[in-house]
Amino acid sequence: MAEPLRSQPVGAGPAPEIIPLEKVRKSQAAAVSQRIATTEITVTYSRPVARGRELFGKLVPFGQVWNPGADQATAIALNGDVHVNDRPLPRGKYSLWAIPRPTAWTVIFNKAADVYHTPYPGAAQDILRLEVQPERGPHMEALTFYFPTVEGKDAVLRLHWGELVVPLSIRVP
Repeated sequence: MAEPLRSQPVGAGPAPEIIPLEKVRKSQAAAVSQRIATTEITVTYSRPVARGRELFGKLVPFGQVWNPGADQATAIALNGDVHVNDRPLPRGKYSLWAIPRPTAWTVIFNKAADVYHTPYPGAAQDILRLEVQPERGPHMEALTFYFPTVEGKDAVLRLHWGELVVPLSIRVP
C-alpha cells in the first residue's frame, strides 16, 4: 500500500531551527514603518523588557545619553525630508539617542546610523537635537515605537516604555 501524501504549505521550506529558551535574545528585534504622504519612515530597534525594574532614573540614568533600545543602536530611516517638532530633518538614516530627565528629554538624531547602542558617537555627529516633554501612559512592558496618529502630511511617533511616552510630531513638507 502506498504512503499517503502529506501536503506542505506553498512556499514552505525546511522547518525553522528550534532555539533553546536560554539562547533567545532578551531584547527582540523589531521594526515599524509608516508612510506619511509620500515619505516612508522606518524605525528599527531592539525591544528591552521592563521585567519589574524601575526604568527611568534607575536602569536608565537621568542626565546621561541613552540609546532607546539594545544591541544595535535604534535607527530611523527617511526617504524624504521631514520636520520633527517643527525642526527640519533631511532624508537619510540616523541613529536615535536621548537624554532622559524627569521633566524634559533631549531627543537626538545622529548621522552615525549603523552603530552599536554604546558608546554614543558624539555631538559632532548630531544632525538634530530636540527638547521633548514626556507624557504618562499605560504600562508598556517592552520598549515600543509606534505611530498612533497619521493624518494627511502629519503623524506622531511615540517611544513608549514602562509608563513613559515620548511623542515626536512629524510633518512632511
